Amino acid sequence: MDWRDDGLIIGARRHGETSVILELMTRGHGRHLGLVRGGRSRRLRPVLQPGNLVAAQWRARLEDHLGALTVEPLAARAAHLLDRAAALNGVASLCALLRLLPERDPHEDLFEMADAIAARLGDIREFEIAATMMARFELALLGALGFGLDLNACALTGAQDDLAYVSPKSGRAVSRAVGAPWRDKLLPYPDFLQHESVAAAQGDLIAAFRLTGYFLTRHVLNPRGVTLPAARDLYIDALARAA
Repeated sequence: MDWRDDGLIIGARRHGETSVILELMTRGHGRHLGLVRGGRSRRLRPVLQPGNLVAAQWRARLEDHLGALTVEPLAARAAHLLDRAAALNGVASLCALLRLLPERDPHEDLFEMADAIAARLGDIREFEIAATMMARFELALLGALGFGLDLNACALTGAQDDLAYVSPKSGRAVSRAVGAPWRDKLLPYPDFLQHESVAAAQGDLIAAFRLTGYFLTRHVLNPRGVTLPAARDLYIDALARAA
C-alpha cells in the first residue's frame, strides 16, 4: 500500500528513542496516522508541528497497518504562532476538533477549511477572518459527524427569511418573530453563518461558538465522555477581549 497526499499536521507523539507517530488530516485520505522514523531529529522536529502543511507519503504492507510516513514541508506556520497565545490556542482547538473524525474517512472540504484557518491564525491582520472560518468549520464538522443542523427554514412556519434563533432541542432554525417570546431559551443564529458575504462582529462570533459548542457537546462529546478542548475556551476568551 502506498499513497501520496497533502496533510495538515494535527499531532505527534514520541515512539521509541528517535521516532514519532504522526497524526495528519489529509486531503484525500482523512485523518491518518503513521510512523515517522527519525521524527525527533533536529531536522524534522520543526517540521512536525501542529498547523504545518506537509507533502506526505504513506507506505504499509497491508492497508490496516500503521504504516510509515515520510514528509516534506509545504507551509511552515508553527513559528508564526509561537508569539501569540490566541493563535496557539486556535490551532490547538482546531487539531483537537479534527481528532473527532473517524480515522481514514476522507473529508476534503474539512481539510480545505482547516488548512485555510491554520494559514491565517498566525497573521494578526486576519484574526477575525480566521475566527469566522473557525465557526463555519465547527458547523461543517457537526454535519460531517452526522449531526448537521437544519438551518434553512423556520421550524414552525417554513419561512426562510429573518432567521434569528436555533432551537436547542431540535437543532432547527426559528424566525425572529416566532422565537421572540422564547428568545431567552433559544440559541442565537448569527447572520454571518447564514450568508457568506456578511461580515462577523466579535459578539456574533462568540454567539456562533456558543451555538456550535452546545451541539458538539450534546451530540459528540458527551456520548464519548469528553469535553470541549480547553484551548477552545481560551481562543474564545481572546475574541471576547478583542471585542
